[in-house]
Amino acid sequence: MTDPLGQGVAFPLIAGADGRIAWSRGEQNIRESIALILQTDLGERVALSKFGAGLPRMLFEPNNAATHARLAKDIERSLAKWERRIKVEQVEVEGDPRQAETAIASVTYSLVATGQRERIALDVPVGADAQGGV
Repeated sequence: MTDPLGQGVAFPLIAGADGRIAWSRGEQNIRESIALILQTDLGERVALSKFGAGLPRMLFEPNNAATHARLAKDIERSLAKWERRIKVEQVEVEGDPRQAETAIASVTYSLVATGQRERIALDVPVGADAQGGV
């Protein structure tokens, strides 16, 4: 029976026990897909130049509310476009209190096939704000 959540090549690429490229399935494959989308910069994939969220371009932006709002919008837009197996319910972005040059993006989503709610968090490198902190 086919998994309604899908399958794909594992990310990051790893070899399975048989020496072939490993596959991931279900919720794990969706989490890997989300991470891949969010970690890919626009233009990074030559044959699919609009793929990704473009988050790496935020590296030199200040770690403030305006940047957090742009990050949240970019995350929502890119996941709606590239990962149709989920419905994004909420994206929250805030500064990491331990690292002035990191924002934490938390994405709450539901799986379209099952309705199950999931959450994933990702560190996004950004610049420190003008005062040198978050």
